[in-house]
Amino acid sequence: MDKKIIAGFSASPATTFIVNVIHAHEGKQDEAFAIIQDVVHYVSERKAGFLWSTLSKSTDGLTVVNIEAIQGAGNVDEFFSDPLFVEKFRKLDTVSTSEFHTYSVDDLVLPKFGQAE
Repeated sequence: MDKKIIAGFSASPATTFIVNVIHAHEGKQDEAFAIIQDVVHYVSERKAGFLWSTLSKSTDGLTVVNIEAIQGAGNVDEFFSDPLFVEKFRKLDTVSTSEFHTYSVDDLVLPKFGQAE
């Protein structure tokens, strides 16, 4: 029987986010996107700590951003302890420079417009 998984957001317990900003070398945005897409799909298929990810290309052709929700900051060490993950992730170095930071949610702001008071 297939299991239906629904992505969501929870501020309690706190969701941990990885924000990976990838600065593509000139003309390499699509290639950088394909590499991080491969990395994220690899993680999503194998790592229980993965919750969801959004992958975006900037409209100026310069950057790719991965915003990824994970269960906790310890998942980062788990992901990087996987040699195949590291090999896939390091391919980014051939087409870009990148940085990532780990964030915990301190404030969740939802729209108030149109909500009953």
